[in-house]
Amino acid sequence: MFYTLRIVLLKRKHGEELIFPGQAYCGDWWNHMTFRVFRITIWLVCLIRWPWPQADSYLGILQPLYQNSVVVIIGTVLMTGGFVSTALINLNLNRHWRSGIDRQGPQLLQTQGVYSISRNPMFVGVGIAQLGFFMALPSAFSLLCLIVGWLTLYRQTQAEEAHLCSVFGERYRTYQRQVRRWI
Repeated sequence: MFYTLRIVLLKRKHGEELIFPGQAYCGDWWNHMTFRVFRITIWLVCLIRWPWPQADSYLGILQPLYQNSVVVIIGTVLMTGGFVSTALINLNLNRHWRSGIDRQGPQLLQTQGVYSISRNPMFVGVGIAQLGFFMALPSAFSLLCLIVGWLTLYRQTQAEEAHLCSVFGERYRTYQRQVRRWI
């Protein structure tokens, strides 16, 4: 919901395209579609579980973890913290935020603030939220989401870094040497 609303508002305000999934069936496109499908599926599962808790029987709940309230609480904190940090970074980027690789940009290399700690702070937040989701709802389903999500983040990071190297050249390679990819 956050990203949908954010995209609509930014596009209305600035009239710029914000979503760049890539050419159909290329690696970037698959990353984008995989992430989109899993985001929608996770949202639907959470929505269905609310009025119909019996849905858990289809998720492959990992009972020892699910019954451990400490694991579930830590997961909820991680999921919330990951989402909040991602949303705050998104808001801070304002009109510079894009989803996917904008072949016409970016015009600005972000290296300040959280970008001085991690080259991919939004992806770190998303990854932490995904880990939190697994811990808050430990199941075969959430484990699959975690594995696919982390692989997708990794592949997207590689693609974006290659693009940034082509746009900013030595300036980006220097930044890569100075700041870690994750944390």
